[in-house]
Amino acid sequence: MTRPIVVAGTDTDVGKTVFAAALAGALKAHYWKPVQAGFDPHEGRMEGDADRAARLGGIPAERIVPEMHRLQTPCSPHRAAEIDGAAIDPDSLTIPQVDGPLVIEMAGGLMVPLTREVTFLDVIARWQVPTVLVARTALGTINHSLLSMEALRRRDVPLIGVAFMGEANEDSERTICEMGHARRLGRIDRLDPLDAGTLAAAFGAGFSLEDFR
Repeated sequence: MTRPIVVAGTDTDVGKTVFAAALAGALKAHYWKPVQAGFDPHEGRMEGDADRAARLGGIPAERIVPEMHRLQTPCSPHRAAEIDGAAIDPDSLTIPQVDGPLVIEMAGGLMVPLTREVTFLDVIARWQVPTVLVARTALGTINHSLLSMEALRRRDVPLIGVAFMGEANEDSERTICEMGHARRLGRIDRLDPLDAGTLAAAFGAGFSLEDFR
């Protein structure tokens, strides 16, 4: 039976793929990114987020669920689809059935458009599955995080809590979770090197798997 968890972000490049890889690896879960934009071997962009998640999370190929849409142009999915001559049907984005847990990584922030009428938040709201909000710890995170949490709650999306990525910022992390009335799940610092071993160790030290079960 599928037990899905959505990994959503406050913005692009906040560390969703790294966190999703760590979570999927720790839970021995399947990984799925429904829409990937910015994959074009002809331009040297050889590794999509699913490939990166598999590598960083130590996720075997049989637990990687293929994307429903893999777009070449590196921009918002709605525009990438237009440029690539593709069509995204948001109603077709249904959660795949797998045996056990499934980590679903969304693209960009919550309000990133899939089409000119539908955002990723619209899809998450239709699914109504537990969601982790991934936030950076850098300047601006309080505003972005609180707005994202409010958007999720207005759509009745169950919020597991907030996972922070980056250098420790005690006041920002505490402020976000206190004002947003959300669980502070943990934090992964910048890792050098970033590989399956260092990521698994950082996740194990910073998070409790019980929070995701």
